[in-house]
Amino acid sequence: MSAPFAAERLLFTPAISESDAIPTIFAFPNEYSVGITSLGYQVVWATLAARSDLHVSRLFTDAQEALPADPELIGFSLSWELDYVNVLGLLESLQIPVRAAARSPLNASHSSHPLIFGGGPVLTANPEPFVDFFDVILLGDGELLLGEFIAAYKAVRHCDRLTQLKHLAQVPGLYVPALYEVTYEGEDGSVRSIQPIDSGIPDRIEKQTYRGNTLSASTIVTEKAAWENIYMVEVVRSCPEMCRFCLASYLTLPFRTADLEQSLIPAIDRGLQVTDRLGLLGASVTQHPEFEELLDYLNRPEQDQVRLSIASVRTNTVTPKLAETLVKHDTRSITIAVESGSDRVRQIINKKLTNEEIIQAAINAKAGGLSNLKLYGMAGVPGEEMTDLEQTVDMMRAMKKAAPGLRLTLGCSTFVPKAHTPFQWFGVNRQAEKRLQFLQKQLRSQGIDFRPESYNWSVIQALLSRGDRRLSYLLELTRHYGDTLGSYRRAFKELRGKLPPLEYYVYNDWQPGQILPWSHLQGPLPEATLLKHLSTSMQHFGETASQERQLSSVP
Repeated sequence: MSAPFAAERLLFTPAISESDAIPTIFAFPNEYSVGITSLGYQVVWATLAARSDLHVSRLFTDAQEALPADPELIGFSLSWELDYVNVLGLLESLQIPVRAAARSPLNASHSSHPLIFGGGPVLTANPEPFVDFFDVILLGDGELLLGEFIAAYKAVRHCDRLTQLKHLAQVPGLYVPALYEVTYEGEDGSVRSIQPIDSGIPDRIEKQTYRGNTLSASTIVTEKAAWENIYMVEVVRSCPEMCRFCLASYLTLPFRTADLEQSLIPAIDRGLQVTDRLGLLGASVTQHPEFEELLDYLNRPEQDQVRLSIASVRTNTVTPKLAETLVKHDTRSITIAVESGSDRVRQIINKKLTNEEIIQAAINAKAGGLSNLKLYGMAGVPGEEMTDLEQTVDMMRAMKKAAPGLRLTLGCSTFVPKAHTPFQWFGVNRQAEKRLQFLQKQLRSQGIDFRPESYNWSVIQALLSRGDRRLSYLLELTRHYGDTLGSYRRAFKELRGKLPPLEYYVYNDWQPGQILPWSHLQGPLPEATLLKHLSTSMQHFGETASQERQLSSVP
């Protein structure tokens, strides 16, 4: 066993594999320290490793367990779009063709290649740019999908490839890309139709949502993780706020909370037996209905040694008590998402906050002893005007004046459209880079730490977020050319005439009613509901923004 695995402390008991157990590899396309810090990867691996009918080995870019010579299943958990490069690299290292079509023929009586399956937030949101590399995509929550997937595979384990894939496609949430044909319009290159190859294949694949109140917790604690020796507990799943751009909310609906007495506290107690570092995870942790009681539990004298980390919290829940609890448990900073200092922009995106609440969060953070308040902002939001950015600067100045001595950091990204959200029809604002530069100039002169995310990489993120399966050829070329920003430009140039231009994917506003690359993949909300939310948002557009970004046919 290599060094990283030897340092692990397991919080579950792996099963002893049966003699005919299915040889399986479960991979994370990044380094061990990154992958093992992913709660999703940990939980899925433990779920698979606890089955006696599987023999599971783990694979990372820099570490691996003893791998089977002839695996039947190889799975990838994809948390970041650009990790696709490592998916291809790991497949090549296993001497497996990277494209599914180049593996065993569908009508072969015996498969010479394993089935490649994938899951995780990237593939659940919009898998289309990556589907040519996978045989099966698991859309949704592993609690529901993993058992059904393994049971379905076992039923056709020794059948030909086409029989296997058609059988798997009958399972809710299992998407088999090879069984769907996509055609495109001649003029603009948009999607014309997405159809199953025969009548026995479902027209639509619905994301599977686990609705229980026992959520995830770490199955491994290790000093080799990116967050050393941390034990992670999922406090909530999804977010009730439903900001119109937010994939973390819309894709994972409905909002679910872990039961305090039956799930959260027992999970925390298990973890604190092996480590003193605790991470509370979730898109909106402090909106757990019993969060105050959870703080009381963590503030008991016997928990004084616990070091506490907490994910981004809702701004108006930053109380002196929360700040004092964090300071007591060795945390000096807290992160809130405000997006903008403009009330109008916050109305557009459904961010139910006021500047007064944001400033009060800074006052409470300082009063409770915190030394740093990190804020998330966004530039280029649909409907945004320059006056809105000026209001963000004014708000940050007011915060600095109201809480002197508190270090303020504003991290700011470019708006990127995400599938299954009301803003999926908008393109990236071409002025976003200049707006980031404006904020940087204004805020740094005030002594406020401003940290913009790369605009150019946001463009690539938008490309992958809205892409269709034609992009697989671009991704292969980009990897060949070095996987840099210049590589994408070079690949687009080489594929001119075979792909729509970059502008189509990134900057163009798409029209309601057109077929989207993911239209055959049903998220938590139907398109009609997303359009209603979009229409509500656009009612707050200013006159200038309405002229610039008006979508036609919005109800």
